[in-house]
This record gives sequence, structure tokens and C-alpha cells, in this order.
Amino acid sequence: MSDAILSSLRPWLDQGVPRGITSVCSAHELVIEAALRRSLETNSPVLIEATCNQVNQDGGYTGMTPSGFRDFVFGIADRVGVGASAIILGGDHLGPNPWKHLPAAEAMAKASDMIAAYAEAGFEKLHLDASMGCQGEPAHLPDEIVAERAAQLALRAEQGSRGKPVYIIGTEIPTPGGATEALDHLAPTTPEAVMTTYRVHERAFESIAPAAWARVLGIVVQPGVEFGHEAIAVYRPERARGLSRSLRDMPELVFEAHSTDYQPEIALAQLVADGFPILKVGPELTFALREVLYGLDAISNFLDPQAASLRDVMEEVLLAQPSNWATHYHGTADEQRLLRHFSYSDRIRYYWPVPAARDAVEALLARLSASPIPPTLISQYLPRFYDRVLSGVLPAEPRILLLQAIRDVLDRYGRAAGDRHS
Repeated sequence: MSDAILSSLRPWLDQGVPRGITSVCSAHELVIEAALRRSLETNSPVLIEATCNQVNQDGGYTGMTPSGFRDFVFGIADRVGVGASAIILGGDHLGPNPWKHLPAAEAMAKASDMIAAYAEAGFEKLHLDASMGCQGEPAHLPDEIVAERAAQLALRAEQGSRGKPVYIIGTEIPTPGGATEALDHLAPTTPEAVMTTYRVHERAFESIAPAAWARVLGIVVQPGVEFGHEAIAVYRPERARGLSRSLRDMPELVFEAHSTDYQPEIALAQLVADGFPILKVGPELTFALREVLYGLDAISNFLDPQAASLRDVMEEVLLAQPSNWATHYHGTADEQRLLRHFSYSDRIRYYWPVPAARDAVEALLARLSASPIPPTLISQYLPRFYDRVLSGVLPAEPRILLLQAIRDVLDRYGRAAGDRHS
């Protein structure tokens, strides 16, 4: 089932009935559980991806290797009741980025070992991204070097894979995770640029890894979609028409859209119709999770003003370990405080596994699970759920509300992708 949807994306587009798939880019346990529960309830495949910084042979910032991440996802799937055949595992931006401070030869050796670990762990979808310069190199490399390095990575994956993975090539600018510059001048990739990327990769693959080229599924471009700390660039299809038309000259490929978080449903549906059927979402899922956690925190503080505040605990954690936000959030002290908790880039997501944060969340959920939450407080602090709670279709149980917040985002993506079950 999982292989079928990826191989069907281009035929569906050519037949005039475009459908897509959501790529869930998160290592948060509740996000993955929500995605897997949705897969079970809708009888549809689920695509879950890890990035090179999250998960690699050295552990990444999650502490998980590719096989460890696979076991983490499948462990949740076993608990939920989802079979392995419904799960597609992907690796995102696989290349030298975690080691770009090293000379190119050393960084590429590390990247090669990483992609071999992903392939050996059974990841089916591999995004090859060697676009970043390493020590002593320019930040953005010539297309020929990028393509040659990507093909070298594909060859290593081919040698280590248990199956026949599919590949994504190319990258978007700005880099993933949220733009740091103003978004008002964000321009889509030009048709000329995407065709150059396609042709140089084709030549490099045919020279280095010809068998892999037949399984290149898509190409990452910039359709004019991005989010920053406080702003969102919403998709404007008229600006990407030339880009969409360029797919006519790449008959086997589709576009992969990164940083689609927070896009309106109509924009997501238009992306799918315009040849961007792979929709990546990550920070929005944990943003929705945090919104509900803070809503539950407000309810708890009203019911028991003496109870510890989750938001206060998170502020302490964020200030004690600033490495994941300090170089990203600028401005006055008050502006930085606002961004630490409420920015679209959601860098607070890196802190939920910290023991103090995890303990505070568990304590909050335990307090609010001890007795029913008054519906009037749901109306006040979590109004998105009020109608469903009042009608009885959604229990006012803290953990269920957290999962539902994530599910609501995934359902919006599912509807945009043509999922009839959303």
C-alpha cells in the first residue's frame, strides 16, 4: 500500500485527478501517535520523515540512529495497532549538513555513512541534499558539485538498502525550519533553475548511480511557500505557473513542497493540483500541541492557582538551555520571550523531551485527569473543541485533546491532498 501511493502521484497528476500525501516531519511521540491513529482510522498510508539533524548514525539531536527511529515509530505503531505495511519512512535533507564544519571529504564520508544507515534501516524515501558548502567552500555550491555528491550518496544507499528506495533531489531556499528573513520578496524557483537541477542530476546519476536514477521520484523547489518566526508566505498559484509547467519536461517526477506549515487548506489543495503532491509539515504539528498544552495550563491555573505553571517551567528550561533559540530569536527581551513560546518556527519543540519539561507536562495531565474539566473552561481556553465536547463526540480528556489538536492539522492536509476520509 505504501509503495503504491508514491508511485501513483505522477500518474494521478497526468490523469487530471491529482492526489497527494502528507509528510509528517516530527520526532514527537504524540505527533507520531496521532498520525498513526489517523492511518488506522482512515485505512491510508502514513509517511513519517526524520531529518539529518534529528536522526543520524551519531544520534542527532534526538539521540536516535535511523534504526532507533524506525524502532521508535514501529513501537508506537504496535501499541496503536498499525501494521508496518501502512508506514513509509523517509529521510529528509540527507547530506553533509550536520558536518559542514568539516572539510568536504570528511563531511561527505559522514554523510555517506548516514545514508547507508538510513537505507539499511529500511527507509523507503530518501531526500538527497548536498547543496551546502563545507569547510572552506562557498555557502551555495555549483549545481554540478551538488549533483555529483547527491549521486555518490545514492550509490551508497543502493549498496546498503534491503529494498529499492525512491529518491528526492534538490533543495529549497531558504533552508528548512523556517525563514529568518522577511518573506515579502520570496520568489518561486524559476523554470530554468529547476531544469538545470534536473539535467545536471540526470547526468551525474547516469555516470555514478544509473539504477538509482530510475527511482528518482521528485524534486524539491521553492513554490513561494514559507514561514518565519512571525509571518507566513501563503501560496500564490499565479506566481508558480511557469514552475508547474516545467513538469511537462520531467515526465516521471513531481515536486515536493517543504515548509508548507500553516498554509490555508485552499492553498494546500492548490499546491497538490499544481504538481506539489508531497506536502511536508512539521513545526505546525508541535505548535498545535503547544497551544493545547498552554490552554490546559490556563485551565489548571484557574482551578488551582497554587499549581505549578507549565509555561513558567518552560521559560526556565528555555533560559537554562538557550542553544536552540538564542541565535534565531532577536529583538528586545520581551520580543524574544514572545518568540520563545509562540513563534511559528516553534523552536520550543526541541525542549519537550527535557526532563523538567516532560515532568511538568505529565504533572499537568495528571492534575486535569483527576476530575472532569468544566465545559465552560473548555469554551474559554480551548474553544476549538467546545462544540465537539458539548455534543459528546470528543471527550474532554487532556491526552485526547492533545491528540485531536494534531489530528485536526493532519485532517486539513488530508482533505487538501484528496483524502476522502478526512
